[in-house]
Amino acid sequence: MVDYSIYDLEDLLLAALKSEVDSKNFYLKLAKRVNNYLLKDKLKFLAKEEEQHKVLIEEMFKQEYPRKDLTLPKESSVPLPEINITDEDVPISKILGQAMEAEKAAHDFYLELSKFFEKDVKIKNTLMYFATMEMGHYKLLEVEKESMESYEIADEYWPMMHIGP
Repeated sequence: MVDYSIYDLEDLLLAALKSEVDSKNFYLKLAKRVNNYLLKDKLKFLAKEEEQHKVLIEEMFKQEYPRKDLTLPKESSVPLPEINITDEDVPISKILGQAMEAEKAAHDFYLELSKFFEKDVKIKNTLMYFATMEMGHYKLLEVEKESMESYEIADEYWPMMHIGP
């Protein structure tokens, strides 16, 4: 577990913002790659949720730092997992597994970040709600990953399975 107390609040909020932007972009990119329209819709839903988180984090940042310009860092100074797709042939189930780990880390991150707002109950509760939502994302991805694994195994053993008569 990362000790987030060694970071200042500004860096943590910027890391959260960058993470939400990166997650949104990842889900949209993956949605373009998949053919299953149900999975495609779920990925677009996740992207929309990440966008909503981004908007609220921007508001938190502006509330805490009203005189600072909000500039998204190219690299985060706070260690959060990244999803790396280095090969287009990587099975979707493996990519979803990486996304699950990122969602779990986001859950833990938001719980820790909420501790920085003990005096602002509204923000604290919002961040705790974000943590809950991230676990919801994890569960959604878990179901899809298990489904994809079944189809990937079927394709492996029955390569012509999806060809009609």
